[in-house]
Amino acid sequence: MTPAVERMIGHWLRRVRAGDRHLACNDPRLADAPETISLSSPAFNENGPMPRLYAGLGVGENISPPLEWSNVPLGTKELVLILQDPDAPLPRPVVHLIAIGISPEMKGVPEGCLTPEENPPFRFGRGFMGRVGYAGPRPVRGHGPHRYVFQIFATRQQLDLPEKANLETVIAQMADVLLARGRLTGVYERD
Repeated sequence: MTPAVERMIGHWLRRVRAGDRHLACNDPRLADAPETISLSSPAFNENGPMPRLYAGLGVGENISPPLEWSNVPLGTKELVLILQDPDAPLPRPVVHLIAIGISPEMKGVPEGCLTPEENPPFRFGRGFMGRVGYAGPRPVRGHGPHRYVFQIFATRQQLDLPEKANLETVIAQMADVLLARGRLTGVYERD
């Protein structure tokens, strides 16, 4: 598809958005957990533009941004990191990342480590279209700005998840053992 055709389709779909109600952090099974974990990135500010380096293949380098977190509650056994795009022109937000089994001793992740090829000390779930690991922003041209919501969850027990678990399975397992959560939003747009 040529950039002009993609831009025309994006402009035509501009008002079609998945919406925030389907983000993991807004799932009714998880929404009661306090949002007390502080999640940030030295690469971009809250609601600020994400550098092109972190955009998906064909747009950027598809390198995951560095992330930092604090205020993880005592008694946390595992952290889960989920990245979703609620502005995708689809019925549900696109899942760009599920990372599970993150040690509560970790205070963040360095740039580029959210891929299986980097052999991080945690596992990955299955995202949109079966992708495993980080898939950077790649919104449709002309669709307007898209928000990329990084969500972190602290659980009071380790999750018993199958290899490459999907979002629904992860949320169902976290439902009764969630201690706290946090989020960070970056923005990316293609014209």
